[in-house]
Amino acid sequence: MTSTTMITSGAERLLVELGYAPLREVTLTNGRRVDLVGLNDKGDIVVVEVKSGLADFRSDDKWQDYLIYCNSFYFAVDQDFPLELLDEETSLPKVTGIIIADKYGGDIIRPPFDRKVNAARARKLVQKMARVGALRLTEQALK
Repeated sequence: MTSTTMITSGAERLLVELGYAPLREVTLTNGRRVDLVGLNDKGDIVVVEVKSGLADFRSDDKWQDYLIYCNSFYFAVDQDFPLELLDEETSLPKVTGIIIADKYGGDIIRPPFDRKVNAARARKLVQKMARVGALRLTEQALK
């Protein structure tokens, strides 16, 4: 299991514990693909961007494009990640939350700022999540 896979699994487990129904790798209407997106029973949308290390973090500038699609946004990293990077202004520490995760689960060490999402954009994403989830289940059943 790769570091990315382990962090993703742990973050996904945490989202389930928090009452979200998560999906991996969903493409947004802007063409960007999020690592994890989850929906809870209130209709709140959470996005988690998994960072497996320093090089992965520094090479990615797409994550800010995800913010308009979610009520809350987290970076998920492992325990060895240099957390001071996530406190820098370019990481929007007043907006982004932090999850420390491994393959068994995760812990929130900084909660995100919760914000409103445009209703039409949220509705489109929820519909997309429903289709992606249903198609993945169908694909699995047909194997």
